[in-house]
Amino acid sequence: MPPVIVIRPEPGTAMTVAAARAMGLDARAFPLFAVRALPWSPVPRGEIDAVLLGSANALRHGGPALGAYRGLPAYAVGDRTAQAARDAGLDVVRTGSGGLQSVLGNLAPGHGRLLRLAGREHTILDVPADRTVITREVYASESLPLPAGLAETLEEPAVVLLHSAEAAGHFAAECDRIGIGRARIALACIGPRVAGRAGSGWAALRSAALPNDTALLAMALEICQDFPSGS
Repeated sequence: MPPVIVIRPEPGTAMTVAAARAMGLDARAFPLFAVRALPWSPVPRGEIDAVLLGSANALRHGGPALGAYRGLPAYAVGDRTAQAARDAGLDVVRTGSGGLQSVLGNLAPGHGRLLRLAGREHTILDVPADRTVITREVYASESLPLPAGLAETLEEPAVVLLHSAEAAGHFAAECDRIGIGRARIALACIGPRVAGRAGSGWAALRSAALPNDTALLAMALEICQDFPSGS
């Protein structure tokens, strides 16, 4: 069975590796991103009704200014982001699983003014006419060069997990830069948008049925069992 490579930034890397190993996968950590905080200007509490969160990184790196929003309603994508919001003192009123756009279409009455705490690279939302979303970029995920140890690992068949479109594009570019052949690497993507950024020529290119680690790892296990065909 080929190794499963996890390239997302910490602490996500360690969590995904642990979950993968619990399934019997040969998971290996090679983070290709490092998350850092960005300076940002808080929006006065009285100007917003709720907080919109697509990643726990916004809460890990938002800094002391987050304290101004304690007790406010929050909408989060994913259970981990929701828990991080609760730990920050926010009142999580809804947890979505299909991305922020789906959350935005299912808001409680009276929550028309939203503060979105986001990363520097974030999805553009289609905001309904009766809603206002103010976005503050509070963190950035900086790409890192592909390490020699990963390059050596990729000389043999492997399955790489991709958690974001940025990760897909960066990994593909690094493979091309170093001259790593795509035909022996299978990609397990957390969603179709991610797969679209990866390009073609891979041994397998699949998108998880749901945008979460559980579905992604289940699919990675299937790819490992089917390798090298990926069918």
